[in-house]
Amino acid sequence: MIDSNLMSALLDSQKEPVVFADTEHTILYMNKAAIERFSDRGGANLIGRSLLECHNKQSQQMIIEILEAMKGGEEERLITDNEKHRAYMRAVRASDGQLLGYYERYEPPVK
Repeated sequence: MIDSNLMSALLDSQKEPVVFADTEHTILYMNKAAIERFSDRGGANLIGRSLLECHNKQSQQMIIEILEAMKGGEEERLITDNEKHRAYMRAVRASDGQLLGYYERYEPPVK
């Protein structure tokens, strides 16, 4: 089993934001880059709140639909592709395949 401090250090070493939410959309983890990026919305205070609160109605519906697809086996979907960044919603599963939640990951735009 990986130590939680090691896992946090690994995720904090990522330059791009990583936000993890459970299957109820509750934010359980944000790496340092995510806390900094979303400091105007509360930063670390977002942990424990619904990820859906951070999105408009159209995005909320898309996240809900993608989560349902993940329950059916989908692993990842591109959700934003613009001049600022690409954002993906990625499933996180236990070793037995059970869906534990998902994370939003970001990449710089393709040039």
